[in-house]
Amino acid sequence: MVLSQNKTETETNIDMKTLKQLVVMTVIAAFSAASVFAGEMKDGEMKDGVMMKDGKMMMMKDGKKMEMDKTMTMSDGTKVMKDGTVMMGEKKMMMKDGEMMMMDGTMMMMKDGKMVKKEMDKE
Repeated sequence: MVLSQNKTETETNIDMKTLKQLVVMTVIAAFSAASVFAGEMKDGEMKDGVMMKDGKMMMMKDGKKMEMDKTMTMSDGTKVMKDGTVMMGEKKMMMKDGEMMMMDGTMMMMKDGKMVKKEMDKE
């Protein structure tokens, strides 16, 4: 068998094997990156924060869900009461079913089956 550029059949097989390994590793890396980006929200839940679910305020901490039993202060100073009242400085609002607040004070909501950042009214 004649090969171009003086490569032996063994060298060509090694190059093809290396190329296949590179493609497999790239696919694995892509799926790993996608799972990291999607990791914050899983099945409509979150890792750490609070959410209104069926009219009750729930707290998620370290993967455990429990009913809120006291007011929580987020890292940006936002206070969330156990009845769902949110105080952002002088602004007061009530959380609606399906809304979530991350521990950094970011408000999230379900839209088209995905969690998206909820834009707050600037009053």
